[in-house]
Parts: sequence; C-alpha cells; structure tokens
Amino acid sequence: MIRRELEYFFGAIRFFTRLPVPGWVGHSAEALNHSARYFPAVGLLVGGIGALVYWLALHLWPQSVAVLLSMAATLYATGAFHEDGLSDTADGLGGGWEKQRILDIMKDSRVGSYGVVALVLALLGKFVLLTSLDPALVPVALLAGHAVSRFCATMLLATMDYVREDASSKARPLATRMSGGNLLVALCFAAAPLVLLPWWKVLAGVALAAVATLWLVGKFRRWLGGYTGDCLGAVQQVAEIGFYLGLVANWVAFAS
Repeated sequence: MIRRELEYFFGAIRFFTRLPVPGWVGHSAEALNHSARYFPAVGLLVGGIGALVYWLALHLWPQSVAVLLSMAATLYATGAFHEDGLSDTADGLGGGWEKQRILDIMKDSRVGSYGVVALVLALLGKFVLLTSLDPALVPVALLAGHAVSRFCATMLLATMDYVREDASSKARPLATRMSGGNLLVALCFAAAPLVLLPWWKVLAGVALAAVATLWLVGKFRRWLGGYTGDCLGAVQQVAEIGFYLGLVANWVAFAS
C-alpha cells in the first residue's frame, strides 16, 4: 500500500511539475486519476521550494527581490503549467461566443490579448500581495497559498464533468469524478499549513479563495457545462491570488 501511494504521489509530481521522479514510478490513466488526491500535496512541495528560495534570498536582498526569486523558482518547478491554463482560459472565455469556439481557442497554442493581460495581472498581483505581507509570514503564505489553491482546483474534479471529448487531451485521465475519500485526503494536505497562520487570516484567505473559485465555476458551468485541464490551472491561479488577498486585507480597519 505504501509503495502504491508513493507511486500516486510521484505520479502527481510528474504530471503537475517538471521535477524528477524515481524511475520505478509507472504511468497509467488509472494511476493518474488516483494521483489527483495529491494535487494539494504537490502544492506544498512547490510552495516549499518557493519558501526556501525566499528565505535564502532574504538574507542577501530586499523582500521584493526575494519574492521575485521565489516566484521564478515556482514557475521553473511547474513549467508555468497553471499559468498556461489561466492564459488559455482567459483567451477562450474572452474571445469565444459558444462552447465549441471557446474550446477551440483554449486549445490553440497561440496567446491572445486576454491571455497576456491575465498573465500580467496574475504575476504582478502575486508579487504585490506577497511583498505587502510581513516578511516572516511569506514562507508560510507560499506553502498555504499553493496548497489551498490546488485544493480549490481539485474541487472541480469532484463536482463537475470534463467536457473535452478528444482522447489526446493531457487532462483526460483526470476526467473521472473524484470520490469523497480522495477529496478528504486532498483537504488534509491543503489544511496542514493553515495551522501556522493566524486564524483570522486563514478565514479571510480561504473565504476569498472560495469566492474566486465559485466565480470561475459559474463561468465554466454557463459557457462550457464543465471543466477542462486549462480550467483547473485558471482556478489554481485565481484562488491563490484570492488567498493572498485575504491574508493582506486590513479587516480591522474595514470593520471600524
């Protein structure tokens, strides 16, 4: 059982990142489907890489430079996998007017104006938000932000239908609905880093990540009737930004 679960975990790392995995890890559609429950665990790994780079860089450079280097490290680790999904989704929803046209645009490798704007805003937004945090909180914020946002994307696997019919789609093996047990495993990994943050920041961050997810889910249901692999990437990116927004917000001043 331990070997099997390790295989699922490493399978998730291989699918969602560019990090190397042991040679004995097999590959199959069924194994990849089971690997989805480790999506937030991959977020912990990617966030951990960003946190380590940030912590090391902070000893040499200002916080803004440390944040920039940490973002570069996470982009390198994932191959900008989720950012690409955000860009394709923005192009599809921005330039399409019916389901098939939206899907065709999302599959196009070219990046349009909507995708460029979405990428710039997402990267700039994360940079500004992370540099606005207390420097000591940034490593934990990276861990939690990457894990929670990937759990938000995982929710689509449990609640929505996959809409692409072509078997060549990279996300096709993830099309099977996630079970409640697998979702609970994913939730445990997403919740683990939250204990390191103040509870009021956790509530705000999770709430805004949920709002961002629901906003996108509404668009996916309306225009696509489900999700694609690009939609998962878009949810991860927008939910991560929503989480950081909650951490940075001055709720005391707002309430007064």
